[in-house]
Amino acid sequence: AGLVLVRQRPGSAKGVIFMTLEDETGVANVIVWPKVFERERAKVLGGRFIAVTGKLQNEAGVIHIIADRVDDLTPMLGLLSQDGANLSGLANADEIKRPHDREKLQHKLPDLFTTDLPANDDRVLQEARAAAAVMPKGRNFH
Repeated sequence: AGLVLVRQRPGSAKGVIFMTLEDETGVANVIVWPKVFERERAKVLGGRFIAVTGKLQNEAGVIHIIADRVDDLTPMLGLLSQDGANLSGLANADEIKRPHDREKLQHKLPDLFTTDLPANDDRVLQEARAAAAVMPKGRNFH
């Protein structure tokens, strides 16, 4: 399990998707074959924090996972910090910090987490929305 850093779908890869995940121990490369992608499409494309089940390959310290199953753990990001909504998506090295931009964009965030959640658990939904608000925009293919 880890944060999705990058998703790639090279034209020459015949529909294979490559994802890079990061956790506290480092990075792992995930390979998603087209048949698995068809089944797990929404999770592969939309998850910011995912768990991958599959065959693990460790070659000279480089981790590759051939995905059989993908679970979207994105709603759990809100549990990482009580102060999550106060975190900035901008680094200290950014030329100008614009905290008001986050407030402008919050109303435009889609309700990504209204499905697959218990209907009566408002706390989980609030935490999921807080997590979505603090996550920087991904650099993924479209």
